[in-house]
Amino acid sequence: MGALVLAEGGTFTPPGAEAFELPPIFGSGYWGSFTKPMLLAIISVVLILGYFLVASRKLKVVPSKGQFLVESLYDFSRNSITRNQIGAKEFTPYIPLVLALFTFCLVNNLFGVIPFFQFPTLGRIAFPLAMSLLVVYPIYHFVGIRKHGIGGYLKKELAPPGVPGFVLPLYSVIEFATKFFLTPLTLAIRVFAAMFAGHLMIVVFTLGGEFLLFETSSWALKPVSLVAWIVTILMTFLEAFIQVLQAYIFALLSAGYIGAALSAEH
Repeated sequence: MGALVLAEGGTFTPPGAEAFELPPIFGSGYWGSFTKPMLLAIISVVLILGYFLVASRKLKVVPSKGQFLVESLYDFSRNSITRNQIGAKEFTPYIPLVLALFTFCLVNNLFGVIPFFQFPTLGRIAFPLAMSLLVVYPIYHFVGIRKHGIGGYLKKELAPPGVPGFVLPLYSVIEFATKFFLTPLTLAIRVFAAMFAGHLMIVVFTLGGEFLLFETSSWALKPVSLVAWIVTILMTFLEAFIQVLQAYIFALLSAGYIGAALSAEH
């Protein structure tokens, strides 16, 4: 990425993908190192499980603030996502999965704007890929095959009734590529791209403001650093909204894929 040379001296090199290449906490090598994103993923699981266990330990008719938040998360995942996407008859077994996906995405995304953590775990492509390819992808194909049989499932997905015979071969090829290759990739890339871009933009404006204030010799440019930091604050609030939205979209699409696999028609 090119550098910005100011007339009054100083060179600002905007950060790029290297901002996501964090040094290992311990170990070395691609497979042997333990990094900050790995630690954040573990912390998120501990926080989610701990909070749910503590908040639901002594349930009351008039809920406390902690119980109210847990019940709100559960109700949102149950009714607004799982039930709507899968249907009232078959959605119940999938509530824990959708709730887990939503809360895991939510917490790990929000790490990007929480002080000290300040890194969105899903900004590393390995994490959303693992969630998509190792969790969502096998589950929605498994439940579809279990309900319809492998032949019935493939026929439903690749050759549904109503498709004209002369376009069926092309239709089947496109649907096969979509259902078995593109769908899990787009599910992962969507949340990864949003977290990557949002975090990178915040880093650019933060470092740009720091550069204008401390590294330039022109006093005329130093007040511009205040503008950069104001933009950073505004973008942080916007990024927090996008982080919540992306967690919702990931859970919504995952439930939608399961619902489509279970449905009688394409």
